[in-house]
Amino acid sequence: MEHTRANFLKSLLLGASSVPVLIEACSKTGSSSSSESGSTSTSDSTSTGTTSTTCTATPSETAGPYPYDLSSDSAIYRTDITEGKTGVPLSLALTVVNSNADCAVLSNARVDIWHCDKDGYYSEYSEPGYLGTEDNTGKTFLRGIQLTDSNGQVKFTTIYPGWYTGRVTHIHLEIYISSVLKLTTQLCFPDSLNTTVYQTSLYSAHGENTITNSTDQVFSDGYSTELVSISGDTTNGYTATFKVGVPI
Repeated sequence: MEHTRANFLKSLLLGASSVPVLIEACSKTGSSSSSESGSTSTSDSTSTGTTSTTCTATPSETAGPYPYDLSSDSAIYRTDITEGKTGVPLSLALTVVNSNADCAVLSNARVDIWHCDKDGYYSEYSEPGYLGTEDNTGKTFLRGIQLTDSNGQVKFTTIYPGWYTGRVTHIHLEIYISSVLKLTTQLCFPDSLNTTVYQTSLYSAHGENTITNSTDQVFSDGYSTELVSISGDTTNGYTATFKVGVPI
């Protein structure tokens, strides 16, 4: 189904009668804290997020407003999802585990990810933004699918995501087990790292978002269990890791 950004943002402005719907759509099924765990560098250097030592389920989040099912397209099963999009390089390594079985790794799990480009636009949609309306229907940049290996791992080559009105920086993620959707969630980045990246030449024209993880509509009820662990710099790029806990 297709949603436009205008309709999504309009829903945020609805009256009190719509509040229960919004809360339900953005609620988490796992426990998390509103404080950011780990240390974060405010300079162009290594930044470290949350690395869980316990086995917990990753919180569920809304898939909207820009999901698109490309699972029938064999070309979308790929490691490199950039399709020529420029930005600070980002390597995203995910490990999928069963949170109900002492974090036993889940092999052959289908992992779908998608996120916006450095200017805040998604593929497969026509949407407004700070550069005007862009029609990216039929395009598949920054979307990809992989199956986890015997260690429950996948790795995507992408760019550091940009941002769009109403949201902090994030990556969308879905996990399927035997073709059944088991988890829809979103991953976030340290606030100070967002500042560092958005001051670079590739991102500076758009500038920095005023929304932070704690004030974002999705992560405001706690984001520490959705915060990636990340290292690197804006010159050489970043490597982010995350352990996805799926209750099976």
